[in-house]
Amino acid sequence: MSVLRVMEKTMTCAEFQETLPELFEAHADLNAHEHLKTCENCAALVRDLEYIAETARMLLEPEGEGPSSDLWGKIEREITSKDSIQ
Repeated sequence: MSVLRVMEKTMTCAEFQETLPELFEAHADLNAHEHLKTCENCAALVRDLEYIAETARMLLEPEGEGPSSDLWGKIEREITSKDSIQ
């Protein structure tokens, strides 16, 4: 059953939840889905899944360009100072 066809008919919670992976993969606008307009349990599930997906994306995105430009200098100074102690 195609995503578009699934979105056209009235669904049970089980049918809707079975299609969720395909709907997420297709980047479907789940807020427009008829089932979510009438089912608070599935609407809450979708909100939770969207939150989890957004949090996972943030964890995977790099926070910057990498280590600061003076990191290697700091490491070298630290190694040198330890070598002079021994």
